[in-house]
Amino acid sequence: MTLALISGTSGLVGMQLLHQLLKNPSYEYVLSLGRRKLALKHEKLIQLDGEMQVLASWDWEEKINAQALRGEYQGLVVAIKEKKVDIHAFSSLGTTIKQAGSKEKFYQVDHDLVIEFAMWAKKLGASKFLYVSAMGAQSNSSIYYNHVKGKTEEDLKSLQFPYLGLFRPSILLGNRHEFRLGERIATIFMRPLNWLRIAKDIQPIHDYQVAKSLVSVALSSSENKVDCFLSGQMQDLGK
Repeated sequence: MTLALISGTSGLVGMQLLHQLLKNPSYEYVLSLGRRKLALKHEKLIQLDGEMQVLASWDWEEKINAQALRGEYQGLVVAIKEKKVDIHAFSSLGTTIKQAGSKEKFYQVDHDLVIEFAMWAKKLGASKFLYVSAMGAQSNSSIYYNHVKGKTEEDLKSLQFPYLGLFRPSILLGNRHEFRLGERIATIFMRPLNWLRIAKDIQPIHDYQVAKSLVSVALSSSENKVDCFLSGQMQDLGK
């Protein structure tokens, strides 16, 4: 049995990733965690909601069983507890400083919640962790956004998952709920790179390409390593 854990499903990549996981027959169940549930029903989807800051204190067994009227998930709960399920964890959690309201709140989401989720997934028995970071992520960067993404990557490495995949997409193309002026301007200027088929690592990339690449890597990667994927590689993997 293979189980997908996912956080960040309300975001651009997260929604596409959830779609890819639900339609992929390799995953028997998809366990989505978030502050609130999505208005979505699927036979493979189990949604757990609550404050992510205290994820470590969640009674996940009770939360899963509460989603079933006739105990349909008891087999899954037993398999998790007995370490008889292969667990792949995916995180596309992220926001912007403007959305968060301050650098401190941005850090809480883009670093603290990601690490909290990763620690919980590792304790549950996840063998693979795949994280949507950002182009330019560097823990020593003078750009705060890149610094936080880089710091998150470094702290994920310290958790020593059997496999860790770091995905650094360029500007994302897709239907966002919110308008980002800087991103829109950059997209306009960088679009010709796609037409000319040059500089693939900095070309804008579609949300579904990132999502497909995450699933492809999770199902094909070997363990005992850390991989980093740039936009060019994700475009090839996400075809």
